[in-house]
Amino acid sequence: MFDEPRASAEGTSSGSDGARQQTNSHHKESLLSHQHTFMQWMNAHEKMLKHMIIGFEAKPAIQEELFQEIALNIWQALPKFKGQAAVKTFVAKIAHNILATHVAKAVRTVKADSELDDQPLADNGSTPYQSLDKAQRQQRLRQAIRQLNFEQQQIVTLALEGMSYQEMAEILSISVNLVGVRLQRAKSALMKLLEG
Repeated sequence: MFDEPRASAEGTSSGSDGARQQTNSHHKESLLSHQHTFMQWMNAHEKMLKHMIIGFEAKPAIQEELFQEIALNIWQALPKFKGQAAVKTFVAKIAHNILATHVAKAVRTVKADSELDDQPLADNGSTPYQSLDKAQRQQRLRQAIRQLNFEQQQIVTLALEGMSYQEMAEILSISVNLVGVRLQRAKSALMKLLEG
């Protein structure tokens, strides 16, 4: 569960200033409502956010930093939410933007080195991917996703989170048709990585 940010809405009004007390009281109620909404959103979407982050970053310490940065951005963006999109889409778009920035910075500073071990697998007629157990397949899938180009990482990560084509289109600011094209290309690239 996500930890609540501390509310510090207590004012420094004098006892004789009723208007200031009323303003502080209204501000405190607004902050508590904002905090409650934030907690609901984070609890409802924490798993999705963590899956998105894992799709883009392998290191647990950086994953946690990204999660905190996303949470902060959601907190800051919450007052701007007008209900024009689903909360899930709104939250995912914020996460996507943070992750896109993270990937762009990483690409500029360091070329990604392969995390894959070149361990030979027993040849039993199945592909290397099929001969792994479930935990190994999940790890291999995450590694393969990180090898995709950024555009393909985006679409695969959102698809794995169960996003509809319409939701993916809104998050990525592209057409629904382009979502389908990108997803098909990403699936093909992913299959080559997994079976190779």
